[in-house]
Amino acid sequence: MRWLDVRRHSLTKKGTTRGRGSHLSADGVALARLVGSGIGPYERVVTSSSPRAVETAVAMGFAVDDTVEMPSGYVADEIPRHAQWDWTEPYQQIADIIRKGRAAAAVAETHLAIWADTVAGVAEGGSALLIGHGGAIELALVASLPDAAHQTWGTPLAHCDGARLGFTDAHFVSVVFSRASQTFPG
Repeated sequence: MRWLDVRRHSLTKKGTTRGRGSHLSADGVALARLVGSGIGPYERVVTSSSPRAVETAVAMGFAVDDTVEMPSGYVADEIPRHAQWDWTEPYQQIADIIRKGRAAAAVAETHLAIWADTVAGVAEGGSALLIGHGGAIELALVASLPDAAHQTWGTPLAHCDGARLGFTDAHFVSVVFSRASQTFPG
């Protein structure tokens, strides 16, 4: 079995200090450091090409091996921006949207291919880390385990939340969620 830890980027600056690419705030660096101290090591670290994703991995204490362009999980006419936060069973709702086989399903498959490529590059028993974005991670999680009990998965991923996926025979076979709020209640 190989392991893939997928995490949402950390907290970003707001307002006029946000800047292009939404750089991490001081609280975001502190959160990433705390979360990073309890995870790893990793044979491979891949992030979105967005500065906030790269900065999250570095603040966690991991060198980035590669950056990848990752499409947004917010898809016109299917998933409005941040809609998952208003849904009672967000992962079940995403599964229903993906089953329709439209644009959101294609985005999920794109992310799933990136995830599989990332973890396939580590040795048996090894782990990889991928830092991405809210909205897109949830889509790929559902696509990675299409027959799971999605209604039991809880809330969407907040900053630095993640999931650890088992990968064997070119397929994801298990998931365990990790909530940053359990380690960083602030």
